[in-house]
Amino acid sequence: MSPVPPDQPRRPAGVRAGARPPGRAMPGPRVPAPRRPEPSRGRAPLVVAAGVAAGWAALTSYLPVALVLGLAQLSEDAASVTGALRAGLAGWLLGHGVPLQTSAGPLGLIPLALSGLAVWRLTRAGVHTSRAIGARGGRSPGQALTAAAAVGLGYALLGALAAVLAGTGGLRVSPVRAGVTFAVFGTLSALVGAARTTGVAGLLAARAPAVLRDGVRTGLVAGLLLLGAGGGAAGLAVATGGGDAADMIGAYRTGVAGQAGITLISLAYAPNATVWSTAYLLGPGFAVGTGTAVRTSEVSVGALPAVPLLAGLPSGPADGLGAPLLAVPVLAGMAAGWLLARRLLRPAAEERTELGWAALLGPAALAGPVVGLLAGLAAAASGGPLGGGRLAEIGPVPWQVAAVSTAVVMAGALLGAAAAKVTARPATAARPPRARPSADPRPTRG
Repeated sequence: MSPVPPDQPRRPAGVRAGARPPGRAMPGPRVPAPRRPEPSRGRAPLVVAAGVAAGWAALTSYLPVALVLGLAQLSEDAASVTGALRAGLAGWLLGHGVPLQTSAGPLGLIPLALSGLAVWRLTRAGVHTSRAIGARGGRSPGQALTAAAAVGLGYALLGALAAVLAGTGGLRVSPVRAGVTFAVFGTLSALVGAARTTGVAGLLAARAPAVLRDGVRTGLVAGLLLLGAGGGAAGLAVATGGGDAADMIGAYRTGVAGQAGITLISLAYAPNATVWSTAYLLGPGFAVGTGTAVRTSEVSVGALPAVPLLAGLPSGPADGLGAPLLAVPVLAGMAAGWLLARRLLRPAAEERTELGWAALLGPAALAGPVVGLLAGLAAAASGGPLGGGRLAEIGPVPWQVAAVSTAVVMAGALLGAAAAKVTARPATAARPPRARPSADPRPTRG
């Protein structure tokens, strides 16, 4: 008998080979041992988390305003830290849409660059609050709304306090109006960050119909292209009138620091000029005072304030090299429709199926109302009074911009999507499956 190798266990006596020893069960599927629960992080109270997040968002959006306005106020004989802080509060309130009552009339022209900064900081506040209360990835709409509402409430208290502190001297601000405006502004902005952090945004997007998702995405693409064209046109106009703008800045005689502050204030209104330029390309145009109009077909303006941003206004109707710019909105819609078709046709080609016209033209048609809604809101936010009297009306008419952009983008998106489908039809046509051989042609051995 050969000896048992040392690396193998000895078989008990009386047990034949291949049989399991008595009292030992057959090996089954290996079940992993349960994990120990990880120690949970300490969750901050909702009031504390929302208050800290709202306060930090307010501070980080207020300090740049105070710095810029402090630089703009610098001159040879006037410079005050208290005045700069108070002016910063007034500008901060204006950036959130709170109108200011001055001795020269109401001031309601919102600097949209400051509004964008505040939205970004409040979005981050919603993210931090959701994480602090343990709602990250929970996919709970209730938790997202709770975090956003808490941030909005804390932001409303800060807005009302800022209105009380800024309402001194000849400036009057309603604390109630400031509180309500800051509550809505803060809640909606924080809800964006809270929805993304909790996963509610992804959940809603997954449950939405495919036509709605594709239409909203195409509308956002078309809107960005349209605003990009408007921003390019506005920048080109300001660049061609750069000499006049430099003369306006030099006429303030506030030194280098003051001129830098005035330049930064003009840059804060650059998004407004982008929206106005987009309205100009669409056709409705905009106004720079009561009874004025700046359109592609007519330009009628009177005496204008010495603002560098207005140095690029056209002097007459669009003609010559400016005429091709009028086709830019249609081209933006066509580009968005083309991209939509390419994105939908690619998986259809991989699956060798035919994409129907309804599945393609439905999202393309929906892109028009999406752009119209966004363009109308942007037009409403970009305008407002710059005092009383003649400057009480500045900016485009929102409903006109919304109606024209809806029609133009819808037509362009439909044309672009249809053109992409027609040109790509041979590559996406359904192919018949290959016939399988019925039998092996090789002879079998008998």
